[in-house]
Amino acid sequence: MDGCMICDRIRLIKEGKNPYFVRELNTGYVVIGDHQRIPGYSLFLCKECKQDLHLLDPAFRDEFLHEMAVVAEAVNNAFHAEKMNYELLGVGRGLHMHWHLYPRRAGDTPKRGPVHQLGGELFEDRFLPSEEELTELKQKLNAELDRLLA
Repeated sequence: MDGCMICDRIRLIKEGKNPYFVRELNTGYVVIGDHQRIPGYSLFLCKECKQDLHLLDPAFRDEFLHEMAVVAEAVNNAFHAEKMNYELLGVGRGLHMHWHLYPRRAGDTPKRGPVHQLGGELFEDRFLPSEEELTELKQKLNAELDRLLA
């Protein structure tokens, strides 16, 4: 896709210029979310620029879904979720499949429900992690991925 936001992010990973990059797996890339309104928010970016699961080769799709589940378990464990939220969304320049993985905890939103009730607050600059916080998030997630993938 021309102008694909996820392809742009993957290109930065390949160039060693994406500070949020955690790890490459067979079917995708694990990254920490740019904004940490929900602490531990992470993503799994598909290596193939497709917008829907049914467009993937079945064997690749099955491995992609399996790896996403492992990444989600690592996010859950590393960031002490009470409940994981999984979203495979796409809009605008972000049609390329990418999983949003939110480690949820009681009281992390004003009322029970999806994180999107927060609206633009999810992406306010005050929730950008510092360099030190980002390093810590990546280390925690990498350690848990090491354990689960061993």
